[in-house]
Amino acid sequence: MTGADERWVLRAEDQRALDELAVASGIEQDALMESAGANAADWILEHLRPRRAAVLAGPGGNGGDGLVVARYLHEAGVAVSCHSLVSIETCSPATRRMAERLEAAGAEQVRLASESRLPDAFGRADCVVDGLFGSGLTRPLGGEALRIVERLNVSGARTVSLDLPSGLASDCGEMLGAAVQADVTLAMAFLKPAHLLYPAAGHCGNTAVVDVAYPESVLRESRPWARVCEQAGIHSRLPSRRPDGHKGSFGRVLVVAGSTGMTGAAILCCRAALRAGAGLVTLAGPASLSPIFETTLAEVITIPLPDENGSIADIQSTRFQEALGQADVLAIGPGLSRASGALDAARTVVVRFAGPVVLDADGLYALVGNVDALGELAGRAILTPHPGEFGELVGKGPEEVSGARRDFAGEFACEHGVILVLKGRPTAIGLPDGNVYLNPTGNDGLATGGSGDVLTGLIAGFAAGEASLTEAALVGTYVHGLAAEAYAHDRSARSLTPSDLLDRIPEVLRELEECG
Repeated sequence: MTGADERWVLRAEDQRALDELAVASGIEQDALMESAGANAADWILEHLRPRRAAVLAGPGGNGGDGLVVARYLHEAGVAVSCHSLVSIETCSPATRRMAERLEAAGAEQVRLASESRLPDAFGRADCVVDGLFGSGLTRPLGGEALRIVERLNVSGARTVSLDLPSGLASDCGEMLGAAVQADVTLAMAFLKPAHLLYPAAGHCGNTAVVDVAYPESVLRESRPWARVCEQAGIHSRLPSRRPDGHKGSFGRVLVVAGSTGMTGAAILCCRAALRAGAGLVTLAGPASLSPIFETTLAEVITIPLPDENGSIADIQSTRFQEALGQADVLAIGPGLSRASGALDAARTVVVRFAGPVVLDADGLYALVGNVDALGELAGRAILTPHPGEFGELVGKGPEEVSGARRDFAGEFACEHGVILVLKGRPTAIGLPDGNVYLNPTGNDGLATGGSGDVLTGLIAGFAAGEASLTEAALVGTYVHGLAAEAYAHDRSARSLTPSDLLDRIPEVLRELEECG
């Protein structure tokens, strides 16, 4: 459910259904609103410590949450001014009751928001609480609401949005129109798709989740649209390491990759598997490229394979077959090329190998037109396509795939019994049981050739270390994104290279190991 290990992502209809279940179970709507507003106020007091605050309240439940926040801030000694988008008499019954409680607490009377007065209120406030509209909004802002949002965005005020920045649609990353550009968004109990999907997510600033008092019995009857791992959840999923372990204890990864002009893909993949803790990494690649691999990869065993024009042409060598039999995990595809011999080799080796397989890049292309072959890999494969590669598999354009990445990831994984890591922002990880995780880490620095090869190696390395395939996919993707964030913390994300990712992995792994 929700907690230290992971967060749920709910659509607007899921949230409404949950609220209705809670009310039906005996929890009053006012109690839910009080819980949400009180916890949001606590977050603001702890993290922002304002002396003066302005609260913008809409006519519905989001406005009611805002008025509860205002009351708790007032009771904590913050000077609060409240501005309602419409006359309080026309608000929802629950919001009217929250306005009455606010005035009964001795706070300044709620004023009707006025575009002419608001700039002064924004200028005096240490923070502005945006409670205009929440997850129920389905159309672009207009009229007074639009003018207020435009004023707020140019005011320079530090803005905290409740649940969602006003103007965003809960369930998608597309923009309806103008929206609040928040510094902080306090999601009420659950994340919403717009917190994670771009470009809408870019309006949320830093997103934090505040608790709401939903009964456990109600949560057990609900199912999330998606899940998001928290740092503690990744810590708990890291494969354990025996103090007396040896290279065999920590797993053997066999990488089949590389071709002329694409040696870097194979090298990055192998190095990432080592960074993930694999005990032994072996690279099988074109024989003509062995001098490059052997010179560059001091820690990796290399197996030269017969090649044609710099691409693998045959995998029948005794040495390769022995390595295949000893491997715990097979990673295949980075820089492999689309030469017919290489694709034939990929199709043969993934069926011949009985263990877990991580398929990427040209290894995935080998399945184009024959996706049903995944039946041979059900329960033991992780696919790591970007939207273009996945689109080739299923006959869709990359834009269509990107726009519905959660749905494509979940449906494909469930249909074929594999784990699908659909790369992008956010990366969607579909599991065979129908669950989908959205990875919360990463930045635009990952949009560079070779980043995906690092991800493939990380996932294979974690899988070799006795993580389950689900754990390997979740941990590998999270670590990959966290390494990019660590680099951007003191450098420009645009300058990030895949080699920089490799250099940052040790520090983020240490952070994850010590966070428990």
